[in-house]
Amino acid sequence: MELSVERVEVWAATIDDKPGGLAKVLSVLRDAGADLQFIVARRTPEASGKGVVFVAPLQGDTATRAATQAGFSVTPSLHSIRVMGLDQLGIIAQLSQMLADGGINLRGVSAAVLGTQFIAYLALDSLDDAEKAIDLLQRA
Repeated sequence: MELSVERVEVWAATIDDKPGGLAKVLSVLRDAGADLQFIVARRTPEASGKGVVFVAPLQGDTATRAATQAGFSVTPSLHSIRVMGLDQLGIIAQLSQMLADGGINLRGVSAAVLGTQFIAYLALDSLDDAEKAIDLLQRA
């Protein structure tokens, strides 16, 4: 199986849980020329009236400066890899089993299919786990 596997930095920011809260911070990134491939936003039950948004990648000085000014920062405890390849029945089940067999526990998974390709962002507990996962998946 041919996969593209690489480590990615995920940036996060707190947002207001109200209409326009997400649009406000994403507009800042758009205006700075950020070409995002991944966005996940959700409410934070532990902080009433707030949410969190995760984005990747942020590249270039202009985009990273704008992100920092909008309240984004690299998530130091979230170690992520991006996996892309040809979609096939049960591909995420297969990949997660490979990682399980290698002793790697997943912290989170976000995946989607577009046409014939899949893309998955896998969150791991440590940099060591991320590097081990990359090695395992590149040998698939």
